[in-house]
Amino acid sequence: MNYVIASEKKWNEGLTDFFNSKTKAKWFLINKKEDLNLQKLNEIKPEKIFIPHWSHILKADIYDNFECIAFHITDLPFGRGGSPLQNLITRGIYKTKLSAFQIVKGIDEGGIYLKKDLELLGTAEEIFIRANELIKEMILEIIDKKLTPVPQEGEAVTFKRRKPEESDIKNLDAINKVYDYIRMLDAEHYPSAYIETEHLKFEFSRASLKADGTITADVRISKK
Repeated sequence: MNYVIASEKKWNEGLTDFFNSKTKAKWFLINKKEDLNLQKLNEIKPEKIFIPHWSHILKADIYDNFECIAFHITDLPFGRGGSPLQNLITRGIYKTKLSAFQIVKGIDEGGIYLKKDLELLGTAEEIFIRANELIKEMILEIIDKKLTPVPQEGEAVTFKRRKPEESDIKNLDAINKVYDYIRMLDAEHYPSAYIETEHLKFEFSRASLKADGTITADVRISKK
């Protein structure tokens, strides 16, 4: 029996090795957009395709022909759509669910396999790594218990994907908000929290909130 893990993110790279060592099935990693295509999948013939983190819209010919299971850092149907982690934190939500759901035509509208509690503490990368450990458990549970998706319940709330210019922190008026912005964007390929002057751009990472109400952080300074 074959399975596919589709993810572009470095914190998901070890999943195939983990599952190859823990199960009798054969696991394949696809980490490039151009490799996630019907021809390649027809060669692998996966029982299921697990998608921990994918930045592109999946083509219909893939989810129409294969069971595709994605993972979303919200308690679906709340928080459908883009930038779920950042949209939660900017709303002051620090505890959420990691939802495993079936990919269908509507964005994040597919049935739910299961959910696990997830705290949104630390940097974005730390949160994704923590979520990755949960994803291991969830994939094993989905396979071992032969879970099937059930329709989503509750009011649907849709998030908009954040734009890079929304990482500008110059108008924030509270220390805790600045801290949240820096940490929620502190991961590979995310636009760092920043401030600009006429000639320079200051990008922040590795923020630490101190007991006296101040923040220390690394800063990268570049010319505009």
